[in-house]
Amino acid sequence: MLPVVVDINILVGAVTGAMNPFHSWPSPPPVRGSPSANVIGILNDAREFSLFLSEHVLANTVRVLVGTPPVGFGWEIERVEAYLALLVDIADASGGGVVEPAVTVTDCDDFEDNRILECALACGTVMIVSDDDDLLRLSPWRGCVIVTAAEFVGRTDAMRRAGRQ
Repeated sequence: MLPVVVDINILVGAVTGAMNPFHSWPSPPPVRGSPSANVIGILNDAREFSLFLSEHVLANTVRVLVGTPPVGFGWEIERVEAYLALLVDIADASGGGVVEPAVTVTDCDDFEDNRILECALACGTVMIVSDDDDLLRLSPWRGCVIVTAAEFVGRTDAMRRAGRQ
């Protein structure tokens, strides 16, 4: 399994899209709906990738989901806790988990983006999935490719289809 780190914008986007309740993510192929939801569906399969998270990533996912609109989504804390438990379950089932970064990274101008990079460094990931332009501009970062949700889903879909032939 290849270790993967997913940015908060993907974790949040997977459950805040209009047609993406987190209890029924798609498992490509076929690819449909939200790329962020498709990313979580792929990771939930635990076929090719191991999901790694950090406490900081989880805490910021909570902050964004419970925050007051327009900065947040106004979710009840119980709903957020259920989602986080599901993410940790996906990470554990995929051979990943929650890591505690030991090294501070300052390669990006954005403080929060550096926390994603720290998580990636802590687990030795080969790929970060993010729709954040600041992170995407760093690719490849220390040998780690940074791709958008749509790119990750497209590559995984192509790989799976090729494997069926």
